Amino acid sequence: MATSPASGYSAKDLSVLEGLEAVRKRPGMYIGSTDGRGLMHCLWEIVDNAVDEALGGFCTAIQVTLHADGSAEVADNGRGIPVDVEPKTKLTGVEVVLTKLHAGGKFGGGSYTASGGLHGVGASVVNALSSRLDVEVDRGGKVHAMSFRRGVPGTFDGDGPDAGFSRKSGLQVVGKCSRTRTGTRIRWWADRQVFTRDAAYDREALRERAMQSTFLVPGLTIAITDSRDPEDVWTESFCHKGGIGEYVELLSSGEAVTPVIRLTGEGRFHETVPVLDAKGHMSPQEVERTLAVDIALRWDTGYDSTLRSFVNVIATPKGGTHVAGFERSIAKVFNDQLRGAKVLRASEDNVTKDDVLEGLTAVVAVRLAEPQFEGQTKEILGTPAASRIVGNVLAKELGSWLSSPPRGEKATARNLLEKAANAMRARIAARAHRDTQRRKTALESSALPAKLVDCRSDDVDHTELFIVEGDSALGTAKTARNAEFQALLPIRGKILNVQKSSLADMLKNAECASIIQVIGAGSGRTFDLTQARYGRIILMSDADVDGAHIRCLLLTLIHRYLRPLLDEGRVFAAVPPLHRLEIVNAGSKANEVIYTYSDQEMKAVLADAERRGRRVKDPVQRYKGLGEMDASQLRETTMDPAHRTLRRITMSDAQAAETVFDLLMGSDVAPRRDFIVDGAASLDRERIDA
Repeated sequence: MATSPASGYSAKDLSVLEGLEAVRKRPGMYIGSTDGRGLMHCLWEIVDNAVDEALGGFCTAIQVTLHADGSAEVADNGRGIPVDVEPKTKLTGVEVVLTKLHAGGKFGGGSYTASGGLHGVGASVVNALSSRLDVEVDRGGKVHAMSFRRGVPGTFDGDGPDAGFSRKSGLQVVGKCSRTRTGTRIRWWADRQVFTRDAAYDREALRERAMQSTFLVPGLTIAITDSRDPEDVWTESFCHKGGIGEYVELLSSGEAVTPVIRLTGEGRFHETVPVLDAKGHMSPQEVERTLAVDIALRWDTGYDSTLRSFVNVIATPKGGTHVAGFERSIAKVFNDQLRGAKVLRASEDNVTKDDVLEGLTAVVAVRLAEPQFEGQTKEILGTPAASRIVGNVLAKELGSWLSSPPRGEKATARNLLEKAANAMRARIAARAHRDTQRRKTALESSALPAKLVDCRSDDVDHTELFIVEGDSALGTAKTARNAEFQALLPIRGKILNVQKSSLADMLKNAECASIIQVIGAGSGRTFDLTQARYGRIILMSDADVDGAHIRCLLLTLIHRYLRPLLDEGRVFAAVPPLHRLEIVNAGSKANEVIYTYSDQEMKAVLADAERRGRRVKDPVQRYKGLGEMDASQLRETTMDPAHRTLRRITMSDAQAAETVFDLLMGSDVAPRRDFIVDGAASLDRERIDA
């Protein structure tokens, strides 16, 4: 088609990017972004090549170093990048790997049975995006070295990326080493023309990735040294011989329902791939692949689920076909087992994937040659056969574990099935409860409980919900509150102890249901903090033992089903006074009123008044409960933001909190009795409810 002069667009306007120019032109296509995430991706590419050597059984130690000059270095004791000449390009293996985009030892199918990166795609991309890259290879009793600037081979006349550079191709022998010593050392300086100014290596992300890799390759040692700050050099080493079973134990929290269950197996599939022949040409061939599956599972009493997936040693945070196969199969396995064991009645619904995953910590790892990823960033596995094989292995191994559990685990397997069935029942009960609350009659204008005394403001950041003990306190609080931003919800007596009750029982309890309904953000795994109707939840109970017990029951409910409120520091306990003292002033001057919050504080005030020769009006008023205060006293001492004291209730350690709640509020009486007996002798009475 002829090009009109007006358009000005012809063949001369087309560009052909040669070699590594494409990488520098569009780095985001290869590393995702040019900020800190992209910088870390470059580091992963080099580390993963070293881990691939370990995966093949050729490497036992990897050293990652972040230097003070901004460079990063990865050293391994694997076989080393080949140093001989590649016949097609007539270049050494090191130069091929670091300068040719689609070249490496993982395409032909002979050198690596399983790998994460494509040795050469990742390395050459890092080289293209580096202002300087130095590589050293120990092979055959010699130390081979080569340097590059932005992907171009050459030599530097000094240290660092700013040294003088001259182009020169070829690998140099720079020293000798033991013939038994092999390995690769790569050090590079990221090109600041490509990466943003604030791009930096993330120590915590590096630590987590290194730990993951040592779980996936048992026996591999990865050491990290961060010497970017010479005054604060940080080092840490990881080595785990227990594999992904140990990883699951690390990730899981809460009281265990099952031990760690390991499921392993493999499957075969065929795919057509281009294979490098003897003449150096690529020809399509149908090859048989083996996909190995390794899964570790553990259920706990919580309702949150954690699933980590890996392909070879590469984390796939966005899942892929292996995760899809896992999730589809696990629901089917459980339904088959639940029906077979008659845990589910014929009239009941099947459990869903979410019911089964409740409280599950799982690691799904697959190994195969030449995995297909959706993009160079390798976040999603695309190999279609992985879904079928993972599903088959899970169905066979987990089905066998549930139907014929190991010695001593029969009760555990039954409890696990009951847990999944109860999760389904709780889900249906919660839905029914929600639907009931939403249903309105023609006369109703609101679905909120009638006993709620709401505030006028709808500004969540400044509103407060007081959960008040008893109707008598409610009457006083109604007069004492600021109706603009303070809402009141009375509860009658002690609410249900939800630590030893099911979700369905909790929802049936009128007091618990009304609290969840009024807060308006749902409960359990469906809780959405952004939907909460109030900025602060304040527990206002009497300053006695019963009040402390009610407060503890309310906190148990919040901890178990409304935990984000605690995490965000939005739960408070009101601090009402215990005594009211009136100090008599001489003449017409008004008497001075002092509120005290403990017996010790009251005695101190009385002693001070006696020392100053002041008389305290008898009798000293002691409040037995909130209902004994008049509105002005309650407002001044407990509700007015200008004068009150609030105690913020926080939870710094979720695991420790779970243990304490289970000890003090759980079904097992003996540990609770031991706790009380052991602590009774040393307890300072003044510390009660402090």
